[in-house]
Amino acid sequence: MSNQELFDEACQYIPGGVNSPVRAFQSVESAPVFVKSAKGSRVLDEENHEYIDYICSWGPLILGHNHPVIQQAIIEASQYGSSFGLPTKIEVEMAKLVVESYEGIDMVRMVNSGTEATMSALRVARGYTKRNKIIKFEGNYHGHSDGLLVKAGSGAMTFQTPTSLGIPEETVSQTIVCVYNDLTSVKKAIEQYPEDIAAIILEPIAANMGIIQADEEFLKGLRQLCDEYHIVLIFDEVITGFRVDYHSCPKFLGVVPDMVCFGKIIGGGLPVGAYGGKKEIMELVSPSGPIYQAGTLSGNPLAMRVGYAQLTYLKDHPEVYQHITSSAQYLAKGIEKILNELHLPFQVHQVGSLLTLFFTAQDVHQYTDVQTCDTHLYTIFFKEMLKQGILIAPSQFEAWFISDSHTKQDLDDTLIAIHQALVKVYDAMAD
Repeated sequence: MSNQELFDEACQYIPGGVNSPVRAFQSVESAPVFVKSAKGSRVLDEENHEYIDYICSWGPLILGHNHPVIQQAIIEASQYGSSFGLPTKIEVEMAKLVVESYEGIDMVRMVNSGTEATMSALRVARGYTKRNKIIKFEGNYHGHSDGLLVKAGSGAMTFQTPTSLGIPEETVSQTIVCVYNDLTSVKKAIEQYPEDIAAIILEPIAANMGIIQADEEFLKGLRQLCDEYHIVLIFDEVITGFRVDYHSCPKFLGVVPDMVCFGKIIGGGLPVGAYGGKKEIMELVSPSGPIYQAGTLSGNPLAMRVGYAQLTYLKDHPEVYQHITSSAQYLAKGIEKILNELHLPFQVHQVGSLLTLFFTAQDVHQYTDVQTCDTHLYTIFFKEMLKQGILIAPSQFEAWFISDSHTKQDLDDTLIAIHQALVKVYDAMAD
């Protein structure tokens, strides 16, 4: 069956034909690529088309698809059993590894997704501070729990504006949305509610409105405000954790949060999440404390063994980070050269092994800048890349991910495709 035929059939049984919206390829006006298999830097679809893949399961495949370390860990883990509903030694080893890797974190609780991690971390922060309101930032995505699906309005900050039906107004009324990389908007929110804010949650490197790194002054200012007003600072590292550095954003950016949320990368691509924090905060979590959170499959032995194998490999092979970062830099510089040759005013952001090409002449610093991107031109670009065997994010507002399996030849082939695709974009702009 073709991808289109599979998608048409899927739409009869699955809402929108997919189990997560970004897979629908709606924003690029295409049928989804249905993957049959993958190895290294490449995926093979049901039509037997092969693509160099820069989605990499949205981040966790830092070693590439079906890497021998991951493959062996899955095989070995499956021989012991898939789920017990009881504690296992590997959970302890995994928790110890995560805690030792992340500055300022004393304890960690395993969950099953990034959404569950952020939802749980906020509950714990509220229980710890005995306050109700939280601050998030427009353009940052923290999963689909009710209180986090909120957007900003016309002012510098606002609340009570859900981005989805089915969310009660009384739930989102506790969420204040501020402007990313704008400390003044945060100060105004705190001044308005000095005794009511439990937590500030953010992506220290935003990856869900394209790649935008938080300014050093902004992050340090948040840390200072949280200390002054006894607010819990939460880093959402579902995308960046163990990807930008083995020690994640505290090492990479130099600011230490009170709590952190992890996602799929700590499971090597298997479904997993985790949240951690200082001991005085985490000891309030049930069963040692009064803040309830539970999950039958939390700490699932398959995910724990595979995650432990990947994290241990990354710890023992720091050259992985050197390779993926230098590869991303090579791509970014190559794209910038092509943009200059074609006199296209677009922006390239690269942080570690993460990259975004923004189709705008506007310097991209926050969400309003991202909104100036020409998504029609990105659609032309995406389709041309796909024709040439390059699979990138099917949305202007998502990151490209570089893995350790991407070779110099992959990167050079990608740059050739980018040049040809941007020529098509240039022609479209001239029409």
